[in-house]
Amino acid sequence: MLAGKTERRARGDLARVLVVDDEADIRELLDLTLARMGISTDLAASVAEARKFLEQQRYQLCLTDMRLPDGEGLEIVRLIGERYGETPVAVITAFGSTQNAVAALKAGAFDYLAKPVALEQLRSLIKSALSLPRRRGGSEGEESGGQAAQLIGRSAAMEQVREMIDKLARSQAPIYISGESGTGKELAARLIHDRSARRAAPFVPVNCGAIPENLMESEFFGYRKGAFTGADSDREGFFQAAQGGTLFLDEIADLPLLMQVKLLRAIQEKRVRKVGSTTEEAIDVRIISATHHLLMDCVDARTFRQDLYYRVNVIELKMPPLRERNEDIEPLVDALLLRICGEHAPRLEPQALAALKAYSFPGNVRELENILERATALCNEHVVVLADLQLAPVMAASDSTGREGETLDDYINRVEKLAILEALNKTNFNRTAAARLLGVTFRSLRYRVERLGIEE
Repeated sequence: MLAGKTERRARGDLARVLVVDDEADIRELLDLTLARMGISTDLAASVAEARKFLEQQRYQLCLTDMRLPDGEGLEIVRLIGERYGETPVAVITAFGSTQNAVAALKAGAFDYLAKPVALEQLRSLIKSALSLPRRRGGSEGEESGGQAAQLIGRSAAMEQVREMIDKLARSQAPIYISGESGTGKELAARLIHDRSARRAAPFVPVNCGAIPENLMESEFFGYRKGAFTGADSDREGFFQAAQGGTLFLDEIADLPLLMQVKLLRAIQEKRVRKVGSTTEEAIDVRIISATHHLLMDCVDARTFRQDLYYRVNVIELKMPPLRERNEDIEPLVDALLLRICGEHAPRLEPQALAALKAYSFPGNVRELENILERATALCNEHVVVLADLQLAPVMAASDSTGREGETLDDYINRVEKLAILEALNKTNFNRTAAARLLGVTFRSLRYRVERLGIEE
């Protein structure tokens, strides 16, 4: 088996793919399809054979079945992630085995295919994997899809975000971006798209809370001429507009339950049906979603479907609030002033800059930008003084009144943390009993404990 494709290695610099499947007909199908695309393949029927191939050769892609005679495809996913990080790996799952697919994506798989393998989806996956950019080293100012310099800050929190974005860009997994309003969730989504294999295709942002409920289905999936009054011609929806690229669903928690059902089916089946059409069409779209709500709380409140939650939240990217990265305020101020005023930006007097560093920014970076826009309009002699900022004194971190400058979110989190710790102490850190005492589900308590950083 190991010598199975050595004759193709003499064909020069062709891309090479490792196929791992214990079914001979599947291996043959994949081999034939790849050969017609001008791609060399090596075929393995087990985890052990795959390991030997990986030790001998570097691959541009690995396609592996989930169930193998001597193990699982997840072993190969983890092995490649640990030792051969430049090689994307896609898994082939049994029809309807969405749990396996999600597990593989969380383990670092690039994407997945369901059996029976659809050749159109297979070719699309292969093209995406082979067009992945090389991993970047570089600095913050280095170009990356033309937008890297917009992710400003050298704090530990922002370094973690940048590192996570680089990892997520090399995957096709659905991503959920969490964070408060104004933390840059859409910017993070754009950066993931711009660094991914989909960078040449469209990035389509959608504000789910801004679409009238009666228009949602036609806006998302499109419609056929005559489907309803006013449908004078065929129209593409968001999914068709994002074909081959990324669909960013901002404020996804605002979707009504009926639309959540239809969105779930589109994500699972990778097919959509236009309003008024009798047939479905295949779609190749990566889903990135975001909301300023705590999505698990929405699940507990039954305003967001649990099954959809697990489909869109395969991997979570957390955007830190500005108050948790105070050291980034000065470089942010410099960059935002340059964006607002160009080369003739005014300077901030030391007192004004100190006040910004002491401010809690409930509106995060978006609020900082608004403050600076106002200040540059009000300032005299090309100098921004403290009065020009017009900061609300009640929100200043140095304010000695109220809650010592805490934002409402900070205050709520502190009270919530104290209540959870009290319940955990009363139950000797038995989380099931603590959840019952607090009147929440075990899953919700576990999520809150992780979010608040509570340790035993």
